[in-house]
Amino acid sequence: MAETPFDTSVFINCPFDEHYYPLLRPLLFTVFYSGLQPRIALESLDSGKTRLEKIVALIQESRFAIHDLSRIKSTESDEIFRMNMPFELGLDVGCRLFKGERWQDKKCLILEADHYRYQAAISDISGSDIAAHNNQPEEVLYVVRNWLTAEAGIRLPGPSNLWGDFNDFMTCNYSDLKNHGYSDRDIERLPVHELMQAMQRWVSEKR
Repeated sequence: MAETPFDTSVFINCPFDEHYYPLLRPLLFTVFYSGLQPRIALESLDSGKTRLEKIVALIQESRFAIHDLSRIKSTESDEIFRMNMPFELGLDVGCRLFKGERWQDKKCLILEADHYRYQAAISDISGSDIAAHNNQPEEVLYVVRNWLTAEAGIRLPGPSNLWGDFNDFMTCNYSDLKNHGYSDRDIERLPVHELMQAMQRWVSEKR
């Protein structure tokens, strides 16, 4: 049976602030390298749709999903912790449980910074396989790579080789952007849709 966009789409549910970018980059790269298509709310700048509409559409259009819950705990006094990621995880689980048909075979990876911390905030998912990345970019690549080989049946290079390719991409992309007049600050804040386009081009050429 021919693959459809649903079969090759991976919904990414994660923070979008600059502090998370070092983790987001290897996550997106690994998905692209696997031949799948990451789907993320920031891929579209259409202001005509509410964020919730975009998220629901992406969830329904994706067989796979990666949910990072590492921001569920506040880090400063009086700071309100982030509820978006657990909420979107709930939408994804609900889609699989209640929508039926092809959606009942949806697969998801849940990420956290530390093992077991999530149990204090969202104990309903206790017993699920949770992968900890310890806020380390290389660990993100490692757990996402291993999950894709197991759940999507995709053959990928070993983690060390894949990490090397990711760093090659980062070096090449940095040089290309500098040659096009981007400052270091511009590169650090590169919009996600531009980063995704650059990754897709690089991986296509590599493969």
